[in-house]
Amino acid sequence: MLVDTNGLLLKVTVHSAEIQARNSAKLLLSGCQQRFLHLEHLWADGGYRGQLVEWAREEANWTLEIVEKSSGQRGVSILPRHWVVERTFAWLGRYRRLIKDHDLLPKTTEAFIHLAMIRRLAK
Repeated sequence: MLVDTNGLLLKVTVHSAEIQARNSAKLLLSGCQQRFLHLEHLWADGGYRGQLVEWAREEANWTLEIVEKSSGQRGVSILPRHWVVERTFAWLGRYRRLIKDHDLLPKTTEAFIHLAMIRRLAK
């Protein structure tokens, strides 16, 4: 899920559970440089470090900042910028249709996510 700094949906890609989110990030981000010309800096969580940082720089001239815990930090902590996406997931969790995975096609779930965000914007 790609959201802006306010947590509003820019793009979503739903896929089967056998694909790791780290591997599907390129699928999500492909085509975004033409669609969202204002994108320059992205934040991602620690699971996305590695090749994705280089890919984002080479493909779209984006800077991809990985948000991680401090090395000595233990326990639960609020990471900067990580809460933005978590808040969006919480908003989506308020829609009964999105609580359980009972759609056969990933595109159906994507459509319901878009409908939920439209409703969120209309409030």
